[in-house]
Amino acid sequence: MDAIELLLTRQSDPRLIAPAPNNSQLDIIKQAALRVPDHGCLAPWQFIVVAEDARERLGEIYYQSAVAEQQDEKVINRAKELPLRAPMIIIAIAKYQVHPKVPRIEQLQSAGCAVLAMQQAAFAQGLGGVWRTGYFAQSEAVKAALNLGNEDEIVGYLYLGTPEVDCKKAVRHKSEHFFTNL
Repeated sequence: MDAIELLLTRQSDPRLIAPAPNNSQLDIIKQAALRVPDHGCLAPWQFIVVAEDARERLGEIYYQSAVAEQQDEKVINRAKELPLRAPMIIIAIAKYQVHPKVPRIEQLQSAGCAVLAMQQAAFAQGLGGVWRTGYFAQSEAVKAALNLGNEDEIVGYLYLGTPEVDCKKAVRHKSEHFFTNL
């Protein structure tokens, strides 16, 4: 797949099944994350790969966090099942570092770019992925369970696997609705 085709056909595939990326595919996905824009060469990211039985451990973290933070019953009841929606998840974390020339927002954006780069690398290899956030990306209890610092942010959970169905999505937006000339 060439770069233009990748950029114009990339999509989120929320229904993912095994197999997960193999070691070779995962290495390419990891390398893609490390090639994103990085003002000041701070490398303001951390990634946690969650596969196999670790998905159940992540579900338990979600469950305990939802209970501790007194979430509604629906959130609590779904917590353990959420990580089982794909055979692999990569938790992407922005590791903020105080810097005189690189503000927090740029470091968060760099981590976000890493998620997109990983999803594109997966897609280019015939895999599927979907970037999810939601309550568990904002939960202080989840951050604590993952040993993250106060300034760290979970920018997303990248669910990876094989698309359950081959369903090409139609183009949703027209460029003329979003771009103007000065």
